[in-house]
Amino acid sequence: MAEVTREQAPKKVRDLFDKGFAALEHNNLDYAMDLFAACLDMEPHLLQARQFLRAASIKKFKDKDTGKMAHTLSGLKGLSLSLSISSSLKKTPVKALKDAEKLLRLDLLNKSFIKLFVEVACVSEMPEAAVQTMEIALEHYPENTDLLERLGALYLNINETQKAKSCFEKLLQLNPKDPKLIKAYKDASALDTMNTGGWSEAKSYRDVIKDVKHAETLEQETKAVKTAKDVNALIEDAKQKIEQEPENFNYKRSLADLYTKAERFEEALKILHEAQTGTEGGDPNLDRSISAIYIKRFDKEIEALQVAGNEEALNAKQEEKDRFLFKDIADRVRKYPNDLSLKYDYGEILYQRGSYNEAIQEFQQSQRNPHRRTNSLYYLGLSFKEKKQYDIAAEQFEKAASEINTMDASKKDIFQGY
Repeated sequence: MAEVTREQAPKKVRDLFDKGFAALEHNNLDYAMDLFAACLDMEPHLLQARQFLRAASIKKFKDKDTGKMAHTLSGLKGLSLSLSISSSLKKTPVKALKDAEKLLRLDLLNKSFIKLFVEVACVSEMPEAAVQTMEIALEHYPENTDLLERLGALYLNINETQKAKSCFEKLLQLNPKDPKLIKAYKDASALDTMNTGGWSEAKSYRDVIKDVKHAETLEQETKAVKTAKDVNALIEDAKQKIEQEPENFNYKRSLADLYTKAERFEEALKILHEAQTGTEGGDPNLDRSISAIYIKRFDKEIEALQVAGNEEALNAKQEEKDRFLFKDIADRVRKYPNDLSLKYDYGEILYQRGSYNEAIQEFQQSQRNPHRRTNSLYYLGLSFKEKKQYDIAAEQFEKAASEINTMDASKKDIFQGY
């Protein structure tokens, strides 16, 4: 079953979710976790509830202790429950999933708990929940090869071949001579190529590489550094594929990427605008790609003017780029009102332009994104400070500071904002 969003969940679940979020905002972590867990009892596929449950669990654990001894103690506390889960997994997977959640609530950063939850989620046919938990864990253990390898395999399981390829690529950077990883990377790259090419029924890259030309194309695609000759060859190959299947959206996206690498920006934009027409303008990833190409084109033009020393034209081009950035992100926020990350980016630009009331509206919504929450609170503080509403500003800074447990550069910035 696919992920259920908050908007798709029953009203009772939505009410519990909103109460949980309010409790999390007030740092009432135990109550917040109870409410998010109740949401998941009623709707296990509400991944957003699980995401906030994870955020509360991490914060509570870190507030107590972040040392290795804390993980050792949590492992001992959860040993009995871990053994019970392992023995009952196949017979009662629903109960095992609830018990595995209890383990993560005890210590989300305990690697043995993470691995057990992933196993339970997969047996319960909820690979998306396993992936979500693994992604959060890797934010804290970014170079843990075991977790990276497991996540790569999970991505392949749900056909996220591009993300799987990225996992194995990172693993190769950590262990460049490991033959097992080299093979895994090549297989993931080939499967990603198959998906891009529409070969959904293939089980291995050997099923589709029938001749030397295919093999050469795959080799060019998987090179870490591509020469101009490689890119041009891939462009011609992609154009041939589009001629054969003009409605294939993935071919067009691939060709646009290649045009961009070759700095043939107009051709890249043309092919993406054609693809956009086919989606009736409703693909946020496509819109993001188009915006990125416009920005790269601006940067290339600005670089050329800097080299030429044309100060007047340089300033005019920079102003043109700034106008584009503002209009582009404003249009995308209107088009995709539920994209909280986009709202944060828009809020930043509004703040920089001195539009503090409008910025506050965006940051008040973007703080619901766990990955943008702390920065959203920080900018809320700055915005209220600019409006000389110092009490409200201080409250936002305090919230932002409470989200960060170590005195890093971000926390220092927050204190300087007071």
